[in-house]
Amino acid sequence: MVKLSTLMTTFLFVICLSSPYSYAQNNSRNKLPEIGAAGFSALSIEKERQIGDAMMRHIRASQPLINDPVLIEYINDLGNRMVRNAQDVNYNFEFFLVNNRELNAFAFFGGHIGIHSGLLTASETESELASVLAHEISHVTQRHLARKMEAQNRSQPLTMAGMISGVLLTLINPTVGMAALSTSMAASQQSSINYTRGNEKEADRVGIQLLANSGFDPMGAPNFFGKMAERYRYTSKPPAMLLTHPMPESRISDARIRAQNYPPIKIKANLDFELAKARLKARYEGNPKDNIKIFSKDIAKQRYTYKEAALYGLAISYFENKNYKKAENILLQLLSTDKNNLFYIDLLTDTYINTKQFESALSKLKELNLLMPNNQVVTLNYANTLNEAKKYQQAESLLQDFLLVHKDNFIANDLLTENYRKQNKMAMMHSSKAEVFALLGAYPRAIDELQTGYNFADEKPLVKKRIKARIIQLQEQENKLKRLN
Repeated sequence: MVKLSTLMTTFLFVICLSSPYSYAQNNSRNKLPEIGAAGFSALSIEKERQIGDAMMRHIRASQPLINDPVLIEYINDLGNRMVRNAQDVNYNFEFFLVNNRELNAFAFFGGHIGIHSGLLTASETESELASVLAHEISHVTQRHLARKMEAQNRSQPLTMAGMISGVLLTLINPTVGMAALSTSMAASQQSSINYTRGNEKEADRVGIQLLANSGFDPMGAPNFFGKMAERYRYTSKPPAMLLTHPMPESRISDARIRAQNYPPIKIKANLDFELAKARLKARYEGNPKDNIKIFSKDIAKQRYTYKEAALYGLAISYFENKNYKKAENILLQLLSTDKNNLFYIDLLTDTYINTKQFESALSKLKELNLLMPNNQVVTLNYANTLNEAKKYQQAESLLQDFLLVHKDNFIANDLLTENYRKQNKMAMMHSSKAEVFALLGAYPRAIDELQTGYNFADEKPLVKKRIKARIIQLQEQENKLKRLN
């Protein structure tokens, strides 16, 4: 497993550990840090990318990420609509979902932003969800880590002993993580209270501006934060997001005043947002039989924003309950009026695979692949169906082309590994499996796979050269991580 560096722990402490106790301990007025070049002398953009990449690999290996192409596509489309309107963007942002019903979101080095699935399903409007993403984007674009490190250089270094294992846990699960950190944090927490409060206020200000500039309702921010604070006002166990993003009344009031400074925006409900919520509820929450009853009752009583989303949730519930024909009937009905909707196409593909209707799936996916080349939903469904239909060479070619553009796509690398295994291409199978391990930060295991693959490539000198070169690359990546510690 990749060892977390002191730089990583410093970052996570700053962005994710502004606990409610911090607000109670210091009521002094906080001046917002000056925006600009602050932080550049402490940490280079390139080093931020390296640490962010290492953190992402560690999270892939340790957290229940939702590797669902449709939901990944949706959340990245939503996030990048705002990134396009943000200032001081130094990275290609990556948004990902954690399968966790706790309400939480977090940002870290290199433009990585994680959203708990529970936060999405708790949002009533897309503007509410977008407000959280805008807040996290603002933490990154304002370079709160580098600025914190620069502030530390002017005072005294934090005591980091004992924090390494606890900080990443705090990022994902603050309730557990804070207990793990309490002993090592006691002496150093007070020194960063003012700065973390300033970070939160600045992220609120920049985030609301970004929300409005991206065409969302700026009231989405105070509305969502207010609902959370009210909902958990008297509970003994607040959600994770309120531990890392405390919501005192003054902060909610400030956010509301800021949002009211922008012209009101009336936004029509978004179908994709409702489909994403239905998919999460039907596939990742509850059980199929209960979900069938819930969605059926919602449809009967017309309790929905979009009937299509309720029907889609019902179709997923039928699929998960192995009622494939009922799922197929609903999906064909939905596709009759929205033929290229990728939410529907993805589920219909799975339905066709389970009922061995490969040609029906391939016909539609081939058409869409011409229309949307390298779209991850289309490509990965197409390749998976080709694998299941035993059209291995076609699937191999499709995945290789896709990985030229999206080399870090976990699902594509995993599908290609399985493809090579089914073709008995052992040298290539072990090489592809090495890429899967590398994406998890498990460099020694990745190198072992490459060395095994090398032994299967006796009569393929070009493959052997590529494997040797890749071993050297991975060894260099591992050494870079060690130099960051």
